[in-house]
Amino acid sequence: MKRRQPKFLPMTLAEAKNLRIDQFDVILVSGDAYVDHPSFAAAVIGRVIWDEGFSVGVIAQPDWRSDDDFLQLGAPRLFFAICPGNCDSLVNNYTAAKKRRSSDVYSPGGSIRRPDRAATVYSDRVHSLFPGVPLVLGGIEASLRRFAHYDYWSDAVRHSILADAPADLLVYGMGESQVREISRRLDAGEAAASLTDIRGTVFRVPPSRYQGSCAFPLLEIPSFSEVEKDRVAYARAFAMHYREQNPYTGKAVAQRHPKTVIIQNPPALPLSTPELDAVYELPYSRKAHPSYTHPVPALEPVKFSLISHRGCFGSCAFCALTHHQGRIIQSRSIESLVREATRMAGMPGFSGVISDVGGPTANMYGMECPRWAVSGPCPDKACTESCPNLPVSHQRQITLLRRLKKIPGVKRVFIGSGVRYDLLVADPGNPLPEICANHVSGHLKVAPEHISPGVTALMGKPKKEVFERFLAAFSGCQEGREKRQYVLPYFMSGHPGCTVEDMIDLAVFIRDHDLYTEQVQDFTPTPMTVSTCMYYTGLNPFTLEPVHVPKGREKQVQRALLSFRDKKTRHLVDEALKSVGRRDLLYGDKGTHTPGRRGREPRGEQKGA
Repeated sequence: MKRRQPKFLPMTLAEAKNLRIDQFDVILVSGDAYVDHPSFAAAVIGRVIWDEGFSVGVIAQPDWRSDDDFLQLGAPRLFFAICPGNCDSLVNNYTAAKKRRSSDVYSPGGSIRRPDRAATVYSDRVHSLFPGVPLVLGGIEASLRRFAHYDYWSDAVRHSILADAPADLLVYGMGESQVREISRRLDAGEAAASLTDIRGTVFRVPPSRYQGSCAFPLLEIPSFSEVEKDRVAYARAFAMHYREQNPYTGKAVAQRHPKTVIIQNPPALPLSTPELDAVYELPYSRKAHPSYTHPVPALEPVKFSLISHRGCFGSCAFCALTHHQGRIIQSRSIESLVREATRMAGMPGFSGVISDVGGPTANMYGMECPRWAVSGPCPDKACTESCPNLPVSHQRQITLLRRLKKIPGVKRVFIGSGVRYDLLVADPGNPLPEICANHVSGHLKVAPEHISPGVTALMGKPKKEVFERFLAAFSGCQEGREKRQYVLPYFMSGHPGCTVEDMIDLAVFIRDHDLYTEQVQDFTPTPMTVSTCMYYTGLNPFTLEPVHVPKGREKQVQRALLSFRDKKTRHLVDEALKSVGRRDLLYGDKGTHTPGRRGREPRGEQKGA
């Protein structure tokens, strides 16, 4: 019998008592403040488990230097779930320059409340206090550290997080189907040690029990000892497990560590449309827990937004979505989104504006390849707008946006998340005029990231010419408008394969096209991305060809070129321009620059990214 969903998941024993709960079935330990919104991992996982019929308590941002917060709800009947947060704790706590951030948008008032390496710290504390209670790790921090990985902040190859943290099981990916099965099986009396056959999970076994321990066909990749010492072995290991992330054809992957063997089961199968609808139609209050006296900054931009789908077939090299949400687009039904928006329109504080309708890439909603349901994404190439098997049509997205606009109380419906401009210009239905006319609030976010062909090839991004086609089409949409709209492009400096000359080409392109770079990103190597593998090894993991890796002073110079209008870093820009013999290059007339010879195609094009 299912329990009635509460307005908020309880955070105190007093709340539990009001719900007639003597002992929680599951306790979530979250690195974020508890915000009951479908954009926050703890809320989604907690409500999914509750929907399965089990009670859930939340310990949000506990003080890890004391036992008190971890003891406040007692021991759960089934298991502790460690959810370190929506963001890797080290990415959250430090800048690309490894400087500690002064605030945390996932905390009330922006205060700093989360430890470095939160997944391991929380797990150690919970295990020491409740040694007999099963412990399940999840969230993006654990998901992307499931194999031996290069850690930018310590500049070292580290163990799989499951080799360091005292957890029984690691859930990778989005996790809803996994936590449902874990809850049911533990409730049925199974031991945590027997849960070794669940898709989308990682477990460990002693070396003596390794053979025959996995329920799926198994691929062994180079061991921790090998990848720690040999960068070629690291690149090979990465490419091997990267290719097994297909939920339909992927094998289980094993990696030996000094004292244990880490085994990743194949990815969880994608959620069907009804399953995805059910997850996002759970009764989220869209508010922070009432115990907080200060607002949680991360809530405000997304409070009245809609998640239309998950997954991304873009396979950008610097993004970990391939290893987390996967390349298969899982879309909600239009009817479900209309129901959610209708409920949202009746909530206090709703001004009539839906701030965003999207996912990792807003305009992939409704796009699907017929092969995905049978064999998943192709193993030897990325999904692109030029693939004949992938119909590029925004019709379903346009239909959705039109339906949302007709809901009583809804005045405007915006696309606030980024879009793939290559899909927009490839669609013969030409959706851009309608999107600009009705669904752009001043700025349309796109992410070309770079324009030099050698760099974009390694990034897995479209060529410069495609971006220029989009800019021309967008400009055409501005004719006759009383209030002009703008493209808000995301560009990146310091990416593997990028030279100072490439960055000068990009800076000149930004100047000549009158682009405003509000979002400037210096490449940060984060766990389990193709780009991080290139950064650490100096190799393209799919071809093993050498890749230039900017570091140190060169990285600073590249970052300065991306914001060349900033007078504070003009000396670094001058240094770069002097190195190519053109001091007036960026500050002279437009259209006077010929791209450098480094802007050529690489000999070996990256596969699968």
